[in-house]
Amino acid sequence: MKCLILAAGYATRLYPLTENYPKPLLKVGEKTILDWLVDDIDGAGLVDEYIVISNHKFATHFEDWANNKTQKITVVDDGTSSNETRLGAVRDIQYAIDTLALDDDMLVIAGDNVLDFSLTKFVSYAKEKGTSCIMRYYEETEKKLQKCGVVCIDENDLITEMEEKPAQPKSHWCCPPFYYYTREDAKLVKVGIEGGCGVDAPGSYIAWLCTQTKVHAMEMPGKRYDIGNLESYAKVQEEYKGIC
Repeated sequence: MKCLILAAGYATRLYPLTENYPKPLLKVGEKTILDWLVDDIDGAGLVDEYIVISNHKFATHFEDWANNKTQKITVVDDGTSSNETRLGAVRDIQYAIDTLALDDDMLVIAGDNVLDFSLTKFVSYAKEKGTSCIMRYYEETEKKLQKCGVVCIDENDLITEMEEKPAQPKSHWCCPPFYYYTREDAKLVKVGIEGGCGVDAPGSYIAWLCTQTKVHAMEMPGKRYDIGNLESYAKVQEEYKGIC
């Protein structure tokens, strides 16, 4: 299994911290955000290669980081150099698939979130279901739901509908940016793009995919810390205690 780490954003809301430095390499406690994610996943021995998808501006930072890790880590430079020219998460995923000729199951994760639970639980759930999968958590606030992917599910966790940034959310199930693609479904990313799925938010591909095949949604077994601005970064520095 490959792990694709989405790290091509410019994190403009975290300036000046990220004006010349990538958000995933900011420290939370004694580790960088990426170290928390990779070290957790690697403990289960399920991933044989980590692929960090970067923009051109920050690629050398990730390469320097990767050179000090023991895991097999490949940095893919998507060639963009500004927030205005970014490819978008879904196109970045396809770019990595094409560049490295990937043909495997994939764990696709945002490189700027930390979790207080192990992602190996999510991978185990996906393996049990035998389908592509996402996670979901209950979000009470409509304003927050309007800024994320929202899913409707049946009694077996099967997604019946998903919409990115809905004006009128149809449920309170919000989706964090952590996904599992089966090998077969990873081959459909290009088809989804050509079919008109959104490309900016990574959940847009799943919103399209669940209209084509079965996708399940596991309830998130812990808390996710989304580091979006200076205030949230200060909060996670204060609250985060690691993976339980």
